[in-house]
Amino acid sequence: MGMKDGIWISMILGFMVLGKVYGIGANWGTQATHPLPPNIVVKLLKDNGIQKVKLFDADSDIFKALSGSGIEVMVGIPNEMLYSLANSLGAAEKWVEKNISSFLSSNSVDIKYVAVGNEPFLSQFNGTFLSTTFPALQNIQAALIKAGLGNRVKVTIPLNADVYESSSEKPSTGDFRQDIRDLMVNIVKFLNDNGGAFTVNIYPFISLYNDPNFPADYAFFDGYSNAIDDNGKIYNNVFDANHDTLLWALQKNGYPNMSIIIGEIGWPTDGDNNANLKAAQRFNQGFMTHISGGKGTPMRPGPIDAYLFSLIDEDAKSIQPGNFERHWGIFYFDGTPKYNLSLGANNGGLVPANGVRYLARQWCVLSPSASLDDPQLADSVGYACSHADCTSLGHGTSFADLDTRGNISYAFNSYYHENDQLAIACKFPNLSMITNTDPSPPGGTCKFKIMIQASSPKSHKSNAFTSKPVNVMLLIIVSLLSVL
Repeated sequence: MGMKDGIWISMILGFMVLGKVYGIGANWGTQATHPLPPNIVVKLLKDNGIQKVKLFDADSDIFKALSGSGIEVMVGIPNEMLYSLANSLGAAEKWVEKNISSFLSSNSVDIKYVAVGNEPFLSQFNGTFLSTTFPALQNIQAALIKAGLGNRVKVTIPLNADVYESSSEKPSTGDFRQDIRDLMVNIVKFLNDNGGAFTVNIYPFISLYNDPNFPADYAFFDGYSNAIDDNGKIYNNVFDANHDTLLWALQKNGYPNMSIIIGEIGWPTDGDNNANLKAAQRFNQGFMTHISGGKGTPMRPGPIDAYLFSLIDEDAKSIQPGNFERHWGIFYFDGTPKYNLSLGANNGGLVPANGVRYLARQWCVLSPSASLDDPQLADSVGYACSHADCTSLGHGTSFADLDTRGNISYAFNSYYHENDQLAIACKFPNLSMITNTDPSPPGGTCKFKIMIQASSPKSHKSNAFTSKPVNVMLLIIVSLLSVL
């Protein structure tokens, strides 16, 4: 998956093998205009039996909320920091002291892993981090050892599954990607020598998204009939095949017993024809059922250590990979469950966030008197969608059935709420109005949002949109306007 700035959370399943507890986890991402307060998120994790969390950055407020919670933490280092950490052991020591040692000193935050970078070898980075990732990993490890934490906190690198490849559909043909093979072998040796794990992000959704001929049922866990026979090992889902392709790559290079963590796995619920509630529930529940018995994969029986992607939707993430990027959460932005999902620890399904405060029940919509021929309309909609989140609009999305006026109202309301219902945010000239009547269509899941209150006047400003993303649905809206 590309550019993942967000946060993953892990939930324990309760198996015990060789004295080690394995669990399902989840990423906790914070790229939102109005992130839930950390204390509410920590309670959400605990209420849902989630006992492990993967973070993409070291955030002192989140660490404080996690203090004494008993939740295990994998804390990430952003790719932008790799250069300085690779070129200065002192910088690595300062980072460890500030973000690891200080929070471990009283045993208040249970930090288990430091994730150095996030998918740094993606082809879209054009080799930017090829020369800095491994040195940064080495310096962080040296800093942990100097701090006396080498046996307590382990290092890893969350990698995309494209660091390995196969010449056929059979996992046994797998090996590390040729252009980075030597680098990968050096990293694996270092991780192995220091008791670390190989962390990989596996996304069957992306396989389906990138290839229209990809067999859809192979992405799930409950119905692919054309199983792949690889020398007697049977594969009827792409997750098992992908996982075991990695195992073959490790085995061929001398590390058959390397520990593996699934750093990210999940399914989005909006922004694409294949991203919807039904498919996400099917995939995530199928994955939970698939791993809950500790069966493992054909190449490696036993429990699988994994972090679901993701906990909560993030409305300020980059949509460069696709409009679905803002919709990976098993919870909506306000901590409301999207669908029924049993995580093993809580057979009754997901428990919603508690104590969430919302803005007033009012919406910004297209005025009934506004004309669709108004020359300012296209620019107004374009402005709203460039500064807010319109990724739920367009073909194959959750709001696809809205008419043109509904699409415009959604865009206006999104901008209005992401700007805290400021009156000026609903002053599109001769076009908009504030209403106390919910404009959401009756029935269904198509709901016009009411934003949550910021936990402090400036708590969400650093997460606000910093660029003007091009939204596919904006083009759809404008094209609709042009034919009316």
